[in-house]
Amino acid sequence: MDKPDKYAVVARITGAHGIKGWVKVHSYTQPAENVFNYKPWRIELDGRWQEFEADSFRAQGKGTVAHLCGIDDRNEAEALSGLDICVLREQFDALEGGDHYWYQLQGLKVYSLVEEARVLLGEVSGFLETGANDVLVVKGSSDSIDQKERLIPYVDQFLLKVDTDEGEILVDWDPEF
Repeated sequence: MDKPDKYAVVARITGAHGIKGWVKVHSYTQPAENVFNYKPWRIELDGRWQEFEADSFRAQGKGTVAHLCGIDDRNEAEALSGLDICVLREQFDALEGGDHYWYQLQGLKVYSLVEEARVLLGEVSGFLETGANDVLVVKGSSDSIDQKERLIPYVDQFLLKVDTDEGEILVDWDPEF
């Protein structure tokens, strides 16, 4: 199958639902139901990429549940718990106006501008949704100022420039914080 860097994580299976093979799905798409527009889903299972298709889904409580073709009992569904649901990146529509998908920011180097000098804080290792705004999780590395993990709000106040071509993000963030 394709190389893993062609995939983007769009959701995570968080557990089994019921006894007929349904799974709980935590979607990272906006709105959450959009995850079901992408087909097929690819899940890395036992070191191999496997394709799955949700043949049915519905809202359940604060989340969604889905039935995957070929998964017909609770034990099979539980085996998928904790695994990421990926799709080919080429399925995403192009964004306008400087917007980016999270997968485009993953791994970018994050620099802070301090007295006209660029200070490497680390790389984007993940994201958090807080309700008010998204937050970059920046993990320091051996070539950064320190190895701290920083949580930087992904808002215009702190975000100076995102350059995916250069692989970097420039922020207005105190390196001591």
